[in-house]
Amino acid sequence: MAFTKHILFIFVFLAISNKCNAQGLKVGFYKKTCPSVEAIVRKETTRIISAAPTLAAPILRMHFHDCFVRGCDGSILLNSTSNNQAEKDSFPNLSLRGYGSIDRVKSAVEKQCPGVVSCADILTLVARDATLLLKGPFWEVPLGRRDGRVSNSTEVLINLPPPFFNITQLIASFASKGLNAKDLVVLSGSHTIGTSQCSSFSTRLYNFTGVGDTDPALDSNYIAQLRRKCSPTDTTKFVEMDPGSFRTFDQGYYAQVAKRRGLFTSDSALLSDPETRAYVRLQATSKGSTFFQDFANSMVKMGKIDVLTGNQGEIRRTCAFVN
Repeated sequence: MAFTKHILFIFVFLAISNKCNAQGLKVGFYKKTCPSVEAIVRKETTRIISAAPTLAAPILRMHFHDCFVRGCDGSILLNSTSNNQAEKDSFPNLSLRGYGSIDRVKSAVEKQCPGVVSCADILTLVARDATLLLKGPFWEVPLGRRDGRVSNSTEVLINLPPPFFNITQLIASFASKGLNAKDLVVLSGSHTIGTSQCSSFSTRLYNFTGVGDTDPALDSNYIAQLRRKCSPTDTTKFVEMDPGSFRTFDQGYYAQVAKRRGLFTSDSALLSDPETRAYVRLQATSKGSTFFQDFANSMVKMGKIDVLTGNQGEIRRTCAFVN
């Protein structure tokens, strides 16, 4: 009983601490110190995504990966050193792209407002603007995050939910970050843009339980289509996560999942829980979709996970290195 009370106290303490930190964020945080920051970020992000629209999905994913490990502190952007392997060099992050784009935006902001705006805030803004540029929703981003000084690859696998998690594991993973089942199903909707390597889901096509079988949760016709694109050993080819509209942020992902055509086990898992299944079916059929507003709300909520504010952390001069 004493142990249970101790654990409960820790969770309550962490929840209060996280909430207090998040209250340090506010829309218009840089109104006096760098009033043009959002305009600069939007201008540079527009240039980047206009030239390379496929970068939007990796940048959005980078923001998610950052927030789930040590909170939204820009630790995903730090380079490894001779005595430390950083988050970006852990296996789940090896496929991330867009670090140079964040550096480019940071450089533009530094020219106007040196030493004022954190890399964590810049990543959050770029993720929002990249989504908007692919015809997704706009949302006001509370700012004021500070940059962390620690980035450790060993923490990634512990904190980041992998694509093979079942619904129980997914809900627990999100709950540990203060996000609920609705946030899970809403944020999964980001799979409406981008692509994935065949190797990330090929087990579902060729050897699901180790006996050369396929995943029964995946539509058989879709399996046949994917097999034509991906051989069992393919490690180079990419497949659209939302076929036909992978460069447009829309609710098409939910139509795919509802037809048992979610690419990852974690996508199919959304049909295993009453709440997440109901949301998938609603967005798959609703003409007056709430997805955009829901996504905006969940992104703001995710962007507040374990943030550093006030005098915590630092404002990095360059995003890949601590000061």
